[in-house]
Amino acid sequence: MTRTELATAIARTARIEGSFRLRSGATSTEYFDKYRFESDPHLLREIAAQLAPLVPPSIQLLAGLELGGVPIAIALSLDSGIPCVFVRKQTKDYGTCQLAEGADVNGRRLLIVEDVVTSGGQVVSSCEDLRRLGAIVDAAVCVIDRNAGGRDLLHASGIDLRALFMKEDLE
Repeated sequence: MTRTELATAIARTARIEGSFRLRSGATSTEYFDKYRFESDPHLLREIAAQLAPLVPPSIQLLAGLELGGVPIAIALSLDSGIPCVFVRKQTKDYGTCQLAEGADVNGRRLLIVEDVVTSGGQVVSSCEDLRRLGAIVDAAVCVIDRNAGGRDLLHASGIDLRALFMKEDLE
């Protein structure tokens, strides 16, 4: 599938119209329902294949952010052979009490994997949490960058965001 065909398929599957409040608090008349493309095995496989070239060569672990980044990270892990961890928004208070589930992140170079970046706030927060655990985090990938300030916020936090698509690519 070409990049243009993938963009068309994602837009057809996941773009819905209405009135939506985004995580950032902003409102939008359109919404990319990430679960619609993340739950489609054919689209998810193709997204991973096209994201794989965006992975920096020094990456040791893929870090899928709860919840939307997890299926993308798993698919990208299967495609690339790079192990992944699953990053919670907050440390759970039972069992292993982990923020990052899976491999130990201390001293390892992680790539943040997210589905849609809007303001970038959750990505920055998760990166700070992972850095406190000793992870080296300076890059992130996403399927869609809504071009709403997230890239600039991540850059200011020392994170290079690589997006498969900008919002405009799906219009």
